Amino acid sequence: MAFDFGTRRIGVAVGQELLGSGQPVALVPARDGIPDWQQIESLLEEWRPDLVVVGLPLNMDDTENDMCARARKFGKRLHGRYHVPVEMVDERLTSFEAKGEVMAAGGSRDFGRHGVDDRAAVLILETFFQQ
Repeated sequence: MAFDFGTRRIGVAVGQELLGSGQPVALVPARDGIPDWQQIESLLEEWRPDLVVVGLPLNMDDTENDMCARARKFGKRLHGRYHVPVEMVDERLTSFEAKGEVMAAGGSRDFGRHGVDDRAAVLILETFFQQ
């Protein structure tokens, strides 16, 4: 399971390492980076992932920024609350790529209830699988 952490929305995707691909499953609302923990818990109970990956939004020069610290804190909270192993994954350009995919498909309407953030979570998960 992968999370694309954001201060207003957190994209969620699941996938199979054997296939190396993922699919979007949810957009979790957040208020200033604080997620709806009940929805996160429901997703973890439903999918029962062996591992959780959280995108780490590094700068292009490999330095960290405020969002990196917030994403790391989110990952630590996932591990602390739900006792799942958590890996941080470099997510540079995944949101940019996801926006391009959404726009190429005619906007977010064509993704049904999904959008950029959960599509970015798919890309984060697939990046992890490729490592």
